Amino acid sequence: MKKLSLLLSLLFTGCVGVPENVKPVDNFDIHRYLGKWYEIARLEHSFERGLTRVSAEYALREDGGLKMINRGYSAQKDKWKEAVGKAYFVEELSKGYLKVSFFGPFYGSYVVMDLDQDNYQYSLVCGPDKSYLWILSRTPAMQTEVRNRLIAKAAALGFDTSRLIYVTDD
Repeated sequence: MKKLSLLLSLLFTGCVGVPENVKPVDNFDIHRYLGKWYEIARLEHSFERGLTRVSAEYALREDGGLKMINRGYSAQKDKWKEAVGKAYFVEELSKGYLKVSFFGPFYGSYVVMDLDQDNYQYSLVCGPDKSYLWILSRTPAMQTEVRNRLIAKAAALGFDTSRLIYVTDD
């Protein structure tokens, strides 16, 4: 019975851990993080495969969580793909560590591991393991030196940045 309980717990909570050597940012201000972010680069996953003009928009939910709307354009299908999810803080509200769900009771990590804490203009985000990585910006383009610094940080933490997909605006 204990094994079944543990299995069900894992099944319904998903993977909300933090990858080895990754530390969520402190002094995180969700109110400054709200709004639209553009995806600059990502590690490829089936749910984003082939998408361009990818963005994420964050808004507060009435229950204290976040509403997340991820959107991207599929040129192959000539249509927009959109996913609506929800997110909640895993620990204290001042830490960039949330759990995200786009599929019912299943959650995954959303770990902000680098952030422009002065102006909230860029963010480096990972998931529960090192196969998930996103570089986000408030604008569709990012300064090369900032992008290169974020890529170097991700590589130093063990992410395979040679596999990054650079999102286009076409």
